[in-house]
Amino acid sequence: MRDIKNKLTSGKNTKNIQTRKGKSFGYQVLGFGAGGGVSGIGFSYLIIAGGGKGQRGGNGEGQGGGGAGGFRTNYGGDAESFVAGVQYTITVGAAGTTTGGLGTAAESGDPSSIAGTDFVTVSSAGGGGGGGSSTARSGGSGGGGGQYGGNGGAGNTPSTNPAQGTNGGTGSGGEEGSGGGGSSQAGQGGNDGGNNTGGKGGDGTANSITGSAVTYAGGGGGGGQSGYSAGAGAGGSGGGGNGGINTAQAASGYGSGGGGSANNQAGGNGSNGIVFIRLATADYTGTTSGSPSVSTSGSDTILQYAASGTYTA
Repeated sequence: MRDIKNKLTSGKNTKNIQTRKGKSFGYQVLGFGAGGGVSGIGFSYLIIAGGGKGQRGGNGEGQGGGGAGGFRTNYGGDAESFVAGVQYTITVGAAGTTTGGLGTAAESGDPSSIAGTDFVTVSSAGGGGGGGSSTARSGGSGGGGGQYGGNGGAGNTPSTNPAQGTNGGTGSGGEEGSGGGGSSQAGQGGNDGGNNTGGKGGDGTANSITGSAVTYAGGGGGGGQSGYSAGAGAGGSGGGGNGGINTAQAASGYGSGGGGSANNQAGGNGSNGIVFIRLATADYTGTTSGSPSVSTSGSDTILQYAASGTYTA
């Protein structure tokens, strides 16, 4: 997409766009609008998918943490465009919460998206579930591999540009699980050295679309080898769940992966995704469903969807 003169931005020393409802910004949205580009109401978004679940522990062995949900934003860059009067559907992906047997990976998170009849859906892929004796699942960020060198899942699946996340860690060959990938950092492999720790989950990414910086989409830590008191892998920044020597922690941040576990105990759940839309207050119609949280920052209005809903421009 070519650069545009007007952008929705944040920060103390920047000026937000002010327009009248329905007034064109005078640019075309290339590759996003139908029919080669549509002029309309500029907006920014942050779309985070649901995080993957950490795998349950083996018989003393640590398993992989869940990968973070895909992280996709245009905030601080080129604005996209709504068309006045069109209803847009916002889908918020659920977290992975189900663990299969050790021969299968844990459940991945669901995708989040914004879709309308006038443009191609913009979506983020759910985070990959953590692995046991099988390869971890791929996703926005991949799940961490399990014990004995289990393979981590690949990030950015389906492939997107720009990237949505990172790969999950691959096991070291010992009895420790690996961390799930975070949106800005890959998960780490387990350490089969003196402390036999699970791998750290990858860190999330800070974004200021709400007016202040918040970190989202951290990967879950890998489970440690049972019998080693310092063995749990830490979750990544942005709410990734800590791995466990026994029971792991569920993710606490939007789109983050749950921790992997050990000793036949439950893995942590991922966390649900979230979708933000930011546009000039002069353009905000107030016509929504799904009960989004509404706030303002400077001359802009921010919609925060923690559950699926709609917005009519």
